[in-house]
Amino acid sequence: MLEITIDRKSYADRGGRPHLALAGLELRAAPGEFVCVVGPSGCGKSTLLNVIGGLDHDVDGRVRIGAPGARHDTGYMFQEPRLMPWLTVLDNVLLVAGPSPEARERALALLRAMELGDVMHAYPGRLSGGMQRRVALARAFVIEPAVLLMDEPFVSLDVPTANRLRAMLVEMWQRCRSTVLFVTHDLREALSLADRICFLSPAPGHVVLELPVSLRRPRMPDDAAVAQLHARLLAEHPEILAGLAACGLGKEERPDV
Repeated sequence: MLEITIDRKSYADRGGRPHLALAGLELRAAPGEFVCVVGPSGCGKSTLLNVIGGLDHDVDGRVRIGAPGARHDTGYMFQEPRLMPWLTVLDNVLLVAGPSPEARERALALLRAMELGDVMHAYPGRLSGGMQRRVALARAFVIEPAVLLMDEPFVSLDVPTANRLRAMLVEMWQRCRSTVLFVTHDLREALSLADRICFLSPAPGHVVLELPVSLRRPRMPDDAAVAQLHARLLAEHPEILAGLAACGLGKEERPDV
């Protein structure tokens, strides 16, 4: 179980002025649940993940992951792959997994599942952007995290590459059954991935709508059922989703597999 309560989270903006990013936010995720967090730009989505992941402790609130004393490893996948350029693909994954034989076997199995077996001894600079994201995805799962935090990990990818990575993510999640908290500005992406979607308000961000998604898997953002639910939500909640109406899959760039 993931339980988050944030009474207040603020920071200084680039001009040094205080900015209230999150306030009165409560969010829960059950073990093994895939939850997407959606909201307009600047609503505090990335700030929320940083608080949950322990990267930002300057907050009035609390985060509880699992039962006291239970295993609660947390994985994190950022918008950029953040691979170490001086390490091979395999060594980038082992960097978080550790040197044990068991960790190495998990890393090798994940890289093969990500269709990266032929480049595991290559350096990141030789890989395409899509391949680097696959390495980052393998690295996120190699510790078999109880909670996996994902901050728009497929942004800027072309449609086929992003869809391929989404399918790989769901396959890995169904094997591992981590609790996933996936931040996105793209409502159709959220509808294609989530068991449940939490919609945040403009800053200071807090949950204003929760939507269970019962569409059958597998699903993709351009599926007819996803498009129908997307249109219905925009019609039923225009005041909440106004900032998302223009968000979609048209911003992905050139193919980069």
